[in-house]
Amino acid sequence: MPPYGIAPSGYRLPAALRLGRVRLQVTALARALSFYTEVLGLRVLSQDATEALLGTADGTPLVELHHVPGTKTVPPRGRLGLFHFAILLPDRAAMGRLINHLAAIGVRAGASDHLVSEALYLTDPDGLGIEIYVDRPRDAWQPTEDRQLTMATAPLDLRDLTRAAGDTTWSGMPAGTVMGHLHLHVGELARAEAFYHQALGFDKIVWSYPGALFLSAGGYHHHLGVNTWAAGASPATADEARLIAWEIILPSADDVEAVLASVEQQWSAAERTSNGGTVRDPWGTAVHIRA
Repeated sequence: MPPYGIAPSGYRLPAALRLGRVRLQVTALARALSFYTEVLGLRVLSQDATEALLGTADGTPLVELHHVPGTKTVPPRGRLGLFHFAILLPDRAAMGRLINHLAAIGVRAGASDHLVSEALYLTDPDGLGIEIYVDRPRDAWQPTEDRQLTMATAPLDLRDLTRAAGDTTWSGMPAGTVMGHLHLHVGELARAEAFYHQALGFDKIVWSYPGALFLSAGGYHHHLGVNTWAAGASPATADEARLIAWEIILPSADDVEAVLASVEQQWSAAERTSNGGTVRDPWGTAVHIRA
């Protein structure tokens, strides 16, 4: 363990874990495609009448869009499920180019300095949350006295980031961009901890942030955030824009079997597939796990 975080007493997810694509249900495929390609700079990797797979310049898939007729946008108070998914850029220069691009096309974004990372926040046309961020070097991350990682929500130095871009303009999500983390609205932190920390095997990294818990594998600042900021809301329904599933990719089939067995022992049966399995958190959010 790094000098911060708490590991569960049983199974732990391997440090080599990475996140795969997110699957989103949207109200209109053409409108969603316009936003994700023109605003975010994702590329269409494949497409048919109801679905599209989007990714980076080097072909890394990040987002699947699924259009279901009759889908409604996210209600103003939000739903349990997706708070945001977070795309991790490879360097500050790419972040600076994105900031210049958003300014040029007149798109406003939220911005925060989290000490471990520098982040922008947007919402897609259906109300689904998106973070795009760049990490600070790990040797700059600092623990607190009680072994939590020091994170904050402070103003972001946009000018310094745009200076990092130099004279190069934005040309879309660059090679090396990956899915960095997920952040979910949940109904109760204790139940989320029981599922994601104890059963699934993430380590707790920050647990005193108001209404939130941050978890990861291998000492990362977080692969997953959960919060109760939509307390009282119900889970997203099948006729609403929503996160259908997110994906954890592990080094081997043995790792996949180990995590599925841990969830089954402590929580509920997994839905096994030919290349892995699916587990669901207490509010129905699906997590695909594969090698």
